[in-house]
Amino acid sequence: MTTIAQAIQKAAETLAARNVPDARLDAELLLRHALGKERAWLLVHMQDRLGEQVQRSFERSVERRRLREPLQHIIGTQEFWGLPFRVTPDVLIPRPETEFSVEAALKAVSGNSAPVIIDLCTGSGCIAISLAKELPTARIFATDRSERALHIAQENARLNSAAGRIRFLEGDLFGPLEELDLLGRIDCIVTNPPYVRSGDLSTLQPEVRDFEPEMALVAGPEGTEISERIIRQAPEYLRQGGSLIMEMGIGQTAALRKIIEDTQKFGTVGVVKDLAGIERVIIARST
Repeated sequence: MTTIAQAIQKAAETLAARNVPDARLDAELLLRHALGKERAWLLVHMQDRLGEQVQRSFERSVERRRLREPLQHIIGTQEFWGLPFRVTPDVLIPRPETEFSVEAALKAVSGNSAPVIIDLCTGSGCIAISLAKELPTARIFATDRSERALHIAQENARLNSAAGRIRFLEGDLFGPLEELDLLGRIDCIVTNPPYVRSGDLSTLQPEVRDFEPEMALVAGPEGTEISERIIRQAPEYLRQGGSLIMEMGIGQTAALRKIIEDTQKFGTVGVVKDLAGIERVIIARST
């Protein structure tokens, strides 16, 4: 029978042959998932031999990853803001860069004892749930036009003990909120909207292009179409001094800044860069 070390090495070679990024790390994570063990256990037991059932399960997972299915879909979870989130092909996999939006939202409502927050295009619910965990007195509304995505978001809220703190609503952007008497009452709108240009979809990594929901990725020919809709409608909902916090695509800062300025309903515009120095989040405060 194969040892753990041999199984990882063989799987890493298989994945590397298909240009899978971080092939050895993925091989190790897939084996840990098959074994149900943490990395510390794995390091101590590298010379242990795998049982047949575990080895078959591991080999099936490696084959899925070899075909470039996202690791998170195979394992079923992704960590975000230190919390576990279930992910499926119905939702965008939470990315580390989206945590910058959570940080910006927390800063925007700091000092507010009971902020009212809207999370548009909630997807897996990672932003809304992270904020709910940090802000126990906040009122949070989360919308998405995908019924399947909302089911995952609600499941994640239960998983992270935040189910009673967020109101999930199905519909397009602000649409589900129109009957809730929220106009002019929102402290913060935070969103990670689709921002990929339709012509760029084919250039994305296969893990994204072939397995993640196009609805959550593609905005239109310019990539800013949904962001523009949000910017133009947000002032109706924001109180004076309220913040719009939006993740954006690479190179979209100038276009979005102009849209914001054209509304004449926001003050100064700020930008947050990610750890790679990429302008990732745009922030506008309502006047």
